[in-house]
Amino acid sequence: MKWPAPTQRLDALVVGAGLGGLCMIHLLRAEGLSVKGVERAGGVGGTWYWNRYPGCRCDVESIDYSYQFSEELQQDWAWTERYAAQPEILAYAEHVATRFALHPLIQLETGVRRARWDDERQRWLVETDRGDVFDTRFLIMATGCLSAANTPAFPGRDEFAGRTFHTGLWPQDGVDFTGRRVGVIGTGSSGIQVIPFLAQQAAELTVFQRTANFSVPARNRPVDPDEVARVKASYADHRRRARQQPAAFGPDHPRHSDSVLAATPEERRRRFEEHWQLGGFMFLGAFGDIVLSEEANWHAAEFVRGKIRAIVADPATAELLCPKGIIGCKRLCADSGYYETFNRDNVRLVDVSAHPIERFTATGLVTGGTEHALDDVVFATGFDAMTGSLLRIDIRGRDDLSLADKWAAGPLTYLGLMVSGFPNLFTMTGPGSPSVLANLVTGVEQHAEFIRDLIAWLRAEDAVAVEAGIEAERDWVHTVNVRSERTLYPRCNSWYLGANVPGKPRVFMPYVGFPDYTAKLDTIRLGRFPGFELRCQPGRAT
Repeated sequence: MKWPAPTQRLDALVVGAGLGGLCMIHLLRAEGLSVKGVERAGGVGGTWYWNRYPGCRCDVESIDYSYQFSEELQQDWAWTERYAAQPEILAYAEHVATRFALHPLIQLETGVRRARWDDERQRWLVETDRGDVFDTRFLIMATGCLSAANTPAFPGRDEFAGRTFHTGLWPQDGVDFTGRRVGVIGTGSSGIQVIPFLAQQAAELTVFQRTANFSVPARNRPVDPDEVARVKASYADHRRRARQQPAAFGPDHPRHSDSVLAATPEERRRRFEEHWQLGGFMFLGAFGDIVLSEEANWHAAEFVRGKIRAIVADPATAELLCPKGIIGCKRLCADSGYYETFNRDNVRLVDVSAHPIERFTATGLVTGGTEHALDDVVFATGFDAMTGSLLRIDIRGRDDLSLADKWAAGPLTYLGLMVSGFPNLFTMTGPGSPSVLANLVTGVEQHAEFIRDLIAWLRAEDAVAVEAGIEAERDWVHTVNVRSERTLYPRCNSWYLGANVPGKPRVFMPYVGFPDYTAKLDTIRLGRFPGFELRCQPGRAT
C-alpha cells in the first residue's frame, strides 16, 4: 500500500498519553528533541481515562503510585485515599500534563493505524486515523499493558435490544442503572470492583461467573496525614526501599521470607489473619513461598476460601465463589465488599463454567437452556493484555517484517524494551519486563529514563539507529521463561499468559522480579548498552 507524503517530521513520536507517555514526552523534550504525542482518547490518562466504571480504583497504594522525576511534584500533590480512585488518578495525570506544559505536544483523538520502518532513510513513517503521516526517527509505543479491551464474540450479541457496556470503555458521563435488570459477565478485577456498586443501584443483578477469583479486602481508607508527612520527609529513601521490593511498592509493610510449611497451624492462621487485615497485595507477603510452592500455596488459598465461606450466607453460592486453584498466579484482586454483595436479595450468581453462555437474545442471554431477562449487560471481560494494543497496529520493521508475524508464537523482546528487526522502536513496559507484576508508574518512569539514556548514547556515538541484537533477544526470552518457571505464575489460565483471548499464544509474558530487573538495567547502562546494536552512517544527515 502506497504511503501518502509525510505531514510532519520529528525526532520522536510517542504513541499514548497515559502515565508512560506523559513521562516519556517530558524527558525527551528536556533532551532537546522535537517530540510529539498522539492519543486515541479525548484526554490524557490512558487506562484511567477509559476505565470510569463505578468502583474503579488502583490496587497500588497512592503514596507509591506517582512519579519520582520531580521532587516538587512529589511534595505538592496530595492524595486523599490509601488506594486512589479513578477520578483522582485522572486528575493527577491532567495536573502533570498542565504543570509541565505537555498538552501542546499531544494530539488527542488520534489513533495510529500503521507504522513502517524505512531502512534506506533509517526512519519511521507512521499513519494515523486522521490522515497524519509522521516521519520520525524514534517511535516509542506507550500504548499500555491493559488498554486493548477484550469482548468475547458471543453468538447473537447484536440481537440484544438492551444497553451494553465494557468496563474498559465506560461512558464519560456515567450510567444510571436504577431499577434495571443488569447482567455482569466476568469476575476478574474490574468485575470484582464494579459488582458491589451495581448491586446498590440495580433492581436485579445477575453475575455470570466462568472462573472464581481470589480477592482480599482492600482496606481502603482516607490517607493518614502523619504517615504522608513521614514519607514526604524522606521520599527519596522511601522510593529507594520500594525499588528493592518484588513489586516496587509498599516498603514499610511486613514481608516474611520463611516457609508456610515450617510454621505451626496456629502461626499460619495468625500470620494469614494479620496480612488479611493489612489488605491488598500485602496478603501474599505473609510467607516467602506462597507463589513458589503448591503445597505452601494451598494453605494460603484455603485460608481465603475459609473467609469466603464465612462471609457468604448461602453455602452453595459460597462454594461457587471459592476458587479451586492457586492463589496469586492470577493477579490478586482487592475488593470493597465483593463477597458480602452476594448476601443481597437482588443479587444472584450464575455458574457459566457448568452452563456456558450459549447466545444473546433480544431480551437477555441464554445459559444451559435458560434465558435470563436483562435490560443491560456489562462486560467485565478485561483486556488483550500486554501485546494487544501493539498488535492492533500494523507495525512493520526491516524487510517489511510485521510485528504480528514476529510474535506469532509469543512476544520476543530484549528487556521488554526493543525487538530485533525493529530499529528505533521502543515498547514501554512491554512483554519481557516486570510491567504488570510491579508498580506501573515506577515501571514506566524507569523505562522512560532508560530509553532517554539509550537515545543519548546513540546520538553521542553519531549513530542513526539502535536495535536489539538477535542473540540478546533470544537470551532474554530464555531468562524470562526460566524465572517464571521457578514460580507458580504459569500454572493458571491467566491474562499473564493471554489465556483470556481465543487464539492467543499461551506464553507467560512478564519478567518476575523487579529488583533484579533494575540491577540489570543499571549494569547495561554502565557497560555501554551491551545487547544493543548501533548502525552508524558517518556524514549522512539524520
